[in-house]
Amino acid sequence: MSLTFPNRSRSYDEAGKRIRFVGHDGMFQISFSVATDAISKAESGTSTAEATYLAAFDTASSSIHDVARNAYDRTRKSIYVLTAADFR
Repeated sequence: MSLTFPNRSRSYDEAGKRIRFVGHDGMFQISFSVATDAISKAESGTSTAEATYLAAFDTASSSIHDVARNAYDRTRKSIYVLTAADFR
């Protein structure tokens, strides 16, 4: 099977400065998080940071999912942290 993202849910992890989301490979759930600095230049710690990061994720979700698929295709792990380096 290939990795899909049928669930559009995502959440902001303030402590880790990441957006968390999941993909599915058949019946297996794969956990992903993307570092906020990889998708947005917003300043963390502001009152609008969460909304800004989530909006940036939504805008770039197609390319984020492509990067997630590429990472998964290389190693087939169950947890990934995507950073700015993954988007180059």
